[in-house]
Amino acid sequence: MTDMEDFRQVADAIATEIETGRLRPGDRLPPQRVFARRHGIANSTAARVYQELTRRGLTVGEVGRGTFVRAATPQQGLALTEPATSRIDLELNYPVVPGQAKLLADGIGPLLRPDVLESAMRPVGAAGTPQARGAVAELLTRAEWRPDPDRVLFAGNGRQAIAAAIAAIVPPGGRLGVEELTYPVLKAIAARLGVTLVPLRIDGAGLDPAAVEAAGPLKAVYLQPTLHNPLSFSMPVERRAELAAVLARLDLPAIEDSIWSFLREDLPPLAAFAPERTILVDSLSKRLAAGLSLGFAHMPGPAVAGVAAALRSGGWTPMRFALESATRWLTDDTVRSIAQAKRQDAATRQALAARHLDGFAIQSDPCSYYCWWELPPPWRTDTFVAAAARHGIAVTPAAAFAVSGTNASNAIRLGLASPSVPTLSHALATLAGLARSSPYDLMAE
Repeated sequence: MTDMEDFRQVADAIATEIETGRLRPGDRLPPQRVFARRHGIANSTAARVYQELTRRGLTVGEVGRGTFVRAATPQQGLALTEPATSRIDLELNYPVVPGQAKLLADGIGPLLRPDVLESAMRPVGAAGTPQARGAVAELLTRAEWRPDPDRVLFAGNGRQAIAAAIAAIVPPGGRLGVEELTYPVLKAIAARLGVTLVPLRIDGAGLDPAAVEAAGPLKAVYLQPTLHNPLSFSMPVERRAELAAVLARLDLPAIEDSIWSFLREDLPPLAAFAPERTILVDSLSKRLAAGLSLGFAHMPGPAVAGVAAALRSGGWTPMRFALESATRWLTDDTVRSIAQAKRQDAATRQALAARHLDGFAIQSDPCSYYCWWELPPPWRTDTFVAAAARHGIAVTPAAAFAVSGTNASNAIRLGLASPSVPTLSHALATLAGLARSSPYDLMAE
């Protein structure tokens, strides 16, 4: 057997161990001299094996640390709530910017020391730690408004924080006012909690305060005042003050979903206008990555005990390792650096969408990661979604966001964050070409 055949056979054997899971992502391969001795090959052959594994994308070498099994390339194509087979995902929004993984890895390096890791593996309650509360209060500070760290609670993710806030202030059978187009997961949360959603009128400035007054008795209001999902509008300061006055007059609490507000830090939250009535919910899933989720909420003092009880009873309290990791990323400026990069990334993607979809009825914001598209006739939402799927592109129909089936418009939402920029450009060009054609053309194919 030649040396060429020898090193390739050994590389194939190691590749098989990686594919079958015997070697897992992050596992460190032994030093090359040790590897050579174990496999009965020359040191030079071992070096060629390691080079071949790196060439195949199976391992990565880190200077001074060694060679590690690389994580598998993630598959694209997620449906609204479950994995799908679509090649290009314009449904779920998972922004990732170059270099963020290294920043995150550097930030949690100290946690991997055995003594520190032992502490980070201990359980933690909804109140987290003083360091975490202080870091989140600093993160949420806007303009003249600074949150009180003692009013911060933590959840496993933002959805759990929203569910806990609703469970704490809206009893089963209670009526929760929401924007007529809203975050789709909220509908599932309300159904699970036995809460009735009441759709409220929105306009170009956001939730209409008059609609809140006209809705009849409500237990609370849920809204997204900054970069509303799916419409991307942000409520002007004057409308926030007007809404706060209505909440005070009706003695009505509000749950402010602030998940996307890191992309627009120029606006104060509703909580700044109604601090004793607003539970502000946020998370790290969009700022960092979906798999690094940590939810948190800032609330009026009287609401702390109720929300904490809901977090405990729902099993929604955070994992300590996630909390400790997030605290380090918050205090070493990692979160702010990645968020700034994502603001630039969102602007780039919006410019791309504006160019490809010029001439269509698009509603968005230069800071947003999504677009709302009122489809041109004779297209209907269902036929366009199906046609897009035939081209390998997943988009979200308006009905997913509608609180009642009667107010779903003939529109789709495009999530711009998940694909690479070249892939996004291709998808947008494909969708634009599709919209300029006719569904009857497809029927004739």
